Amino acid sequence: MTSPFSRRRLLQAAGATAIASAAGSAVGWAPAASAAVAAGPVRPDAGVSAYAFELGQVRLTASRWLDNQNRTQNYLRFVDVNRLLYNFRANHRLSTGGAATNGGWDAPNFPFRSHVQGHFLTAWAQLWAVAGDTTCRDKATTMVAELAKCQANNSAAGFAAGYLSGFPESDFDNLEAGRLSNGNVPYYCIHKTMAGLLDVWQYIGSTQARDVLLNLAGWVDRRTARLSAAQMQSVLNTEFGGMNAVLTDLYQFTGDARWLTAAQRFDHAAVFDPLAANRDQLNGLHANTQIPKWIGAAREYKATGTTRYRDIATNAWNITVGAHTYAIGGNSQAEHFRAPNAIAGYLNADTCESCNTYNMLKLTRELFALYPDRADLADYYERALLNQMIGQQNPADSHGHVTYFSSLNPGGRRGVGPAWGGGTWSTDYNSFWCCQGSGVETQTKLADSIYFYSGTTLIVNLFLPSVLNWTQRGITVTQTTSFPASDTTTLTVTGSGTWAMRIRIPGWTSGATISVNGVAQNVATTPGTYATLSRTWTSGDTVTVRLPMKVALKAANDNANVAAVTYGPVVLAGNYSSSTLPSLNPASVTRTSSTALTFSATANGSSVNLVPFYDAQGFPYTVYWNTGGAGATTYRLVNVGSGLVLGVENMSTADGGRALQWSDSGTADHNWEMIPDGSAVRFRNAHSGKVLGVQDMSTADGARVLQWGDNGTADHRWTLVDQGDGTTKIRNVNSGKLLTIENGSTAAGAYALQGPDNGAAANRWRVVRNG
Repeated sequence: MTSPFSRRRLLQAAGATAIASAAGSAVGWAPAASAAVAAGPVRPDAGVSAYAFELGQVRLTASRWLDNQNRTQNYLRFVDVNRLLYNFRANHRLSTGGAATNGGWDAPNFPFRSHVQGHFLTAWAQLWAVAGDTTCRDKATTMVAELAKCQANNSAAGFAAGYLSGFPESDFDNLEAGRLSNGNVPYYCIHKTMAGLLDVWQYIGSTQARDVLLNLAGWVDRRTARLSAAQMQSVLNTEFGGMNAVLTDLYQFTGDARWLTAAQRFDHAAVFDPLAANRDQLNGLHANTQIPKWIGAAREYKATGTTRYRDIATNAWNITVGAHTYAIGGNSQAEHFRAPNAIAGYLNADTCESCNTYNMLKLTRELFALYPDRADLADYYERALLNQMIGQQNPADSHGHVTYFSSLNPGGRRGVGPAWGGGTWSTDYNSFWCCQGSGVETQTKLADSIYFYSGTTLIVNLFLPSVLNWTQRGITVTQTTSFPASDTTTLTVTGSGTWAMRIRIPGWTSGATISVNGVAQNVATTPGTYATLSRTWTSGDTVTVRLPMKVALKAANDNANVAAVTYGPVVLAGNYSSSTLPSLNPASVTRTSSTALTFSATANGSSVNLVPFYDAQGFPYTVYWNTGGAGATTYRLVNVGSGLVLGVENMSTADGGRALQWSDSGTADHNWEMIPDGSAVRFRNAHSGKVLGVQDMSTADGARVLQWGDNGTADHRWTLVDQGDGTTKIRNVNSGKLLTIENGSTAAGAYALQGPDNGAAANRWRVVRNG
């Protein structure tokens, strides 16, 4: 497959500026001005088999998604560039021009002031790309010009060449000496500035942004090159954002290996080594300190082809989503990872920091480019973006201000600020938390992962009202939907040609259907996979996709009796104020409207209304409920062929522990909870808290059956087929294969596999209730 980088190489190599004129409408779209990226990488990414479209090739149409973008756009057009420049100018001994100071995390005395400006540079550049907004473009280029002046005054300010920040360079002296004690995270701030400059160069074509970026990168390189490996690893114990990611990107953009060498100095061994070995050692770590490092590992893999980097990024995603993620897609409590599977024990007001999810979405995009057959990646992306990140914004605020945490305590509310700086919602000038910075980025790139492509194949990942301008093939695709209020989306093709459309069939659905021009298509729509339509398209062809939804429970990893209520991809929240976890009757959840996502249920004996979590605004809500009584019912799975019970090898509690048969010795790993999931069940091991699945979501005969974190993939779902004689066949929803024992063995220790329905006794089980 040809990498898309080559069409931009000439622009990049020449440092071309491609700022086209545009009308500058606040909410309009100017594809001719902004659809093409102005500068791009000169080196192709290794290992990639799917590519995202440029930001300007996809636009949102009327919807909640566009409303969020527009509110953030209002704020970005409003905010005063001179106020954002205050700390830079003051630090570099230039006049502040009478600008007012900011408060919060950008106050002149705040330790890591000037961390947020890079986020604004990125958001302005993104709005130029997606909306052709000349006001945002001009704010970005104005700030870059002023930052260049700051950098040019370094000699007078007493700083080394290339340095650029809102705090003195001496903070780096103290960092390297191990005596930094003022709370600053200096490289974290440098990363934000570098990333913002890169995006202004990439999306707007500003060669001045490129030059300021290269000068700052040169300062980083010189500063870190003089440190020993041990000194550098000591420096990395202080949060440094995604320095490895942005420096690797600079290598890809320029082809200069100097930047890759600098990037690899930021490989944090204490974090990378366990992940390379697929060990979960996240407990107690500050979550958002780690996730940008993993993004960097993914970028380093694509730059080098070194599989260790790929494994670090992949394992980190699997571990985090499987064992550390709440139902809404967020992670962390009080900004920190807790023990694996600790969910119900940490339902607090300070759960799910927004920055963490912003970065997990970036990591997911990086991995999807490597693994475009993994629908679970896009399932997670949908869950986190829809439930947490759309809901992080205050829809009543015309400037689209955001919450820092998404509280999951009973009776929680949105608008909870950080422990350090506090507050409720972000503000125009008096907060500037990290989550406000990542928030303006998130809400200006909401369309960036709806579609991908691979050669002549279009991949439809998300179901959002949007228009794709696939300029490479002269095709426009218009997606029309009220999803998730409706279970149906329509894709209308303008243009003709022979190519394929791959449509994600989410793990949460069953019975999905696809039609073209009203004619049902005979294509596989297995949950947790992609359905493929290969045809010669005619302009006006219409694809209709129906993804049936149902009410289901998303149990907490550590307590099967505590669960969130979901409907398709949507997590529901009850308008229910309580200081303790209320009990909800799952059978009572009923949809009350055919057009809106409104539901009723019975909780603690009283009626409660439920709405999507993203709409739980302005009232106290409850997301997790007691749903299972005093204790979970467990079962033993007895193989008919051997008489032995299903357990986990060595009573492992790790992801990937293999299922096997053993004598009925009473150990806890022989006990399984059956969690209803629509017409199927998930088998949760009572000892490990993991669920039964199939390695790599394989659909092949002989694939290993193992345990894994409950991340919602279709291979975790099984149907029970009653044989009428007290035995049951256990069929995997994803593959259609049966749970069986390798070679029909009757020996203790024989492994469980999935296999064909060939009538063997090893394919049948007795489901024996305990107690």
